[in-house]
Amino acid sequence: MQNRICFGLIALLLFLFESCAAQSNVNLIDDELVTITSEKLSYYLYYPEDYEEKGDEQYGLLLFLHGGGESGDSLVAIKRNGPPKMIVEGKKFPFLILAPQNPYQKKWWNTRALHQLLDTVITQNRVDRKRVYLTGLSRGGGAAWEMAVQYPDKFAAMAVVCGMAPLPYAAWIDKDMPIWVFHGEEDKSIPFSESEDMVNKLLDMGYQVKFTRYPGVGHNSWVKAYNTEELYTWFTQQKRAD
Repeated sequence: MQNRICFGLIALLLFLFESCAAQSNVNLIDDELVTITSEKLSYYLYYPEDYEEKGDEQYGLLLFLHGGGESGDSLVAIKRNGPPKMIVEGKKFPFLILAPQNPYQKKWWNTRALHQLLDTVITQNRVDRKRVYLTGLSRGGGAAWEMAVQYPDKFAAMAVVCGMAPLPYAAWIDKDMPIWVFHGEEDKSIPFSESEDMVNKLLDMGYQVKFTRYPGVGHNSWVKAYNTEELYTWFTQQKRAD
């Protein structure tokens, strides 16, 4: 028995010695790498009817982010839903509408690339930087929340339709920016609770939030949401103070 105990102690000491020796050979270095990423974003840009006539006037701009079903390399797919679909059907809007396409069918939106595209379009056109609006549906709704978190000084108002919400980062969103959220209560793709929990948290913190819930409606709540005429009147009434 004593021999076994001695053998065990020796084995343990050898293991500890080897572990210490291995750790002493670890080198921790400091280094850095400047990464460069690029993104090709195709997009539609809508101009109000009187844009050319009123050459000295600045206009608001609505950034629209589509859902996962319109992602890919066929830009025409964007016209299936939301404001682009309404434009094709003859709807007139009082502001510019920027509708980019997410080139990846199974990846999230690249919000940094979106921000760069948005800034470029604003610079190249007569856009009032205090009247830049944001909206998105489904995966695009999640990206809209993310844009509001990452760029809180950018938008005058935001409308999100059935989007995944960044609940832990709600406080990063500009408290002075009005928000309107839409969601179907029977949504099986992105649970209704995503919007409900986010809205409740924002309201608890004193944010300006409107919440439209659709009983009996599933994931395609964007049909009702974007056909709400009041939504576009509401957008035009918003303007950043700073």
